[in-house]
Amino acid sequence: LLNTVRCLRRCGPVLAPKYSGATRKHASWVSGHKDPLENVNFRKSFPSIFPSPHGSSLRFLSQKADVFSAGDEIQPKSTEALGSEQVPQSSLELKNSKDDSGGSKVKPVVDHNEQFFSSLRKCTCPSDVLDLASESAVSLKHFTNCLTTTWRLLKTLSEDQQRYEKQLIFEHPVFVKLCQHLLRDARRMTRADLVFSLHAVVNLGVPQNTLLVQTLLRVCQEKLNQLDNRCISVLATTLAGLDKDKNVSALQAGLLLLAEQRIPSIRDIFILQNLMKCMGKDAPVFLKKKLEMAVLKEIDHLTYINARRVFLGLVAMNYCSIPILNACSKKIQENIHDAQFWHLILILEACHNLQYRNVKLFSTVADYVNSSVCILDKKQIILFLSAFEILGFQPSELMGVFAEKVTADSEFLDLKSLLIVLRVYSRLNYLPKGQHLFFWKRFFETLQSCLNKYLPQISNTELLKAVYSLCILGYLPHRALDQLLQKESYEKLLPSGDLYKEKKEMMLRCVRTCMELDSPSFMKPEFVPTENFSSLVSLNLRKAREALLELLGDENMFRQNVQLPYKYHIDFEIRMDSDRKKVLPVTATDNHPDASVQRLAFLFVPLSAFCLGTTHPQGKLAMKKRHLSKLGYHVILVLNKKFQEMTNEDAVEFLKGKIYSENASP
Repeated sequence: LLNTVRCLRRCGPVLAPKYSGATRKHASWVSGHKDPLENVNFRKSFPSIFPSPHGSSLRFLSQKADVFSAGDEIQPKSTEALGSEQVPQSSLELKNSKDDSGGSKVKPVVDHNEQFFSSLRKCTCPSDVLDLASESAVSLKHFTNCLTTTWRLLKTLSEDQQRYEKQLIFEHPVFVKLCQHLLRDARRMTRADLVFSLHAVVNLGVPQNTLLVQTLLRVCQEKLNQLDNRCISVLATTLAGLDKDKNVSALQAGLLLLAEQRIPSIRDIFILQNLMKCMGKDAPVFLKKKLEMAVLKEIDHLTYINARRVFLGLVAMNYCSIPILNACSKKIQENIHDAQFWHLILILEACHNLQYRNVKLFSTVADYVNSSVCILDKKQIILFLSAFEILGFQPSELMGVFAEKVTADSEFLDLKSLLIVLRVYSRLNYLPKGQHLFFWKRFFETLQSCLNKYLPQISNTELLKAVYSLCILGYLPHRALDQLLQKESYEKLLPSGDLYKEKKEMMLRCVRTCMELDSPSFMKPEFVPTENFSSLVSLNLRKAREALLELLGDENMFRQNVQLPYKYHIDFEIRMDSDRKKVLPVTATDNHPDASVQRLAFLFVPLSAFCLGTTHPQGKLAMKKRHLSKLGYHVILVLNKKFQEMTNEDAVEFLKGKIYSENASP
């Protein structure tokens, strides 16, 4: 004990300059407000006598890990730097009190801090910040602010500039010193400096397995209960960009418990959407509902930026809240002219991931893109078309304008872009209205010419996709077909054990059907042989069968579950005279085929078979309708969902109107 007291007295002069008279009492060992053993000079004076009551801050880590070295591989995270726009204000600014004890010493400190932070605000690139740190940074607050400012300036640059600046940052000698200061004084940081420094270090690309990142994560665990809502938001954003390890998992678990307690009291949507991103899809359902209720309470104060971020937060949680999405969609539509290109793409992708369909939102985005088509790059337009195709929405005006651009100049179409364009136009079954047949033929010929250019280098699978898309549209690319159907290509296309073999076989069967039925030499047959058909009717067609029985009075007046050549199937077949005034028995027309007999094919199709918000059939359904017409059928498409919602009387009247011609009475 006496040796310890002597040691403490010897350390007195070392500790004295670091604390003013007003704050020295808080550093007292006895007071308990601050752990004196965390002071570096104090621990160095007698390292073997008093171990830190918290244990070594680095003992839980591998001692082989480096703080950071310029040779480490940089793995920048893709996390959006939410919440880091405002650098934490300096806590070293002291009031200029004119007390006798230290008034003359405070003013130089304040002047130095003001001068430093003023110079820091004037920095325009990360290298300027590091140069300033090497010249003027003297306190921990200076070091942390330099790091956060470095990241704030870096994230405003383009990707190429960021790569170059990161290389300069990691080669700068001061950056290593800043990291060493953070590692040594992590426990002395304020809560804001701690989380903002972790956020900056991670986003600057310091590897996660380094001693620095792991130490900051560990200290965040220890101070988790002291964090305010803003710090929690920044920490949540940082954790969302980190890989799972022991410290990250422990911190996320603690953050979940803390968030559960604080969510009801949070009134800032910006913080709530950050928590959504951190919770992720594995969060408990009750916690997702708590976040939903908290956002709904503040939905009236929603801004465009927050609406976009809430969209992405719901995607991160994999939670579809229709009230929130509707409110966000409305706000986005109101501020569509403030939206950036990538933001709109992310919103459309979020709608797909959440299975959220809002025709008004999609139409607004499509109109805005169409109005900006002159300033957008052609490949950006392709990305929009691809996003709309995934949603099943047909932006007809935009597709028409883009078709004109492709016809005028197709040099920008590389193989990847060509395959996307073919897929979009075939699936959405776009046929320009009001356009001359000559223009549409030119558009097809342009696409075929682009495809022929890539035939020497295209893979067999890509060739099949391209030919399949053109065939769905009713166009036969002869040169590509010849290459596809060669024996060598066919064998390579369907190797044994291929996971997509069934899908490729279906596509090949479709191509062969189109080659036969869409050929100019194909003639409509007088009689179409039908294969085995069953009297069993699926549950969703029972209502239609009962309505037909009530309307026609006899099962012999229609046929159900009809299987046709080319693997085509129709739900109900009805045969009528040439004027469509009288329904004929099926058996009688089978025994005596007559070319004047009209054959009606009823197809009860799901909503997904049409383009979103319309009754315009998508590609495969349109192709089936075209081929059935070639076989001599008059095809009637019925939206099964709406039909099931009808009453029995309405269902009978609906079918009655579809069967008989418009001006004929039964």
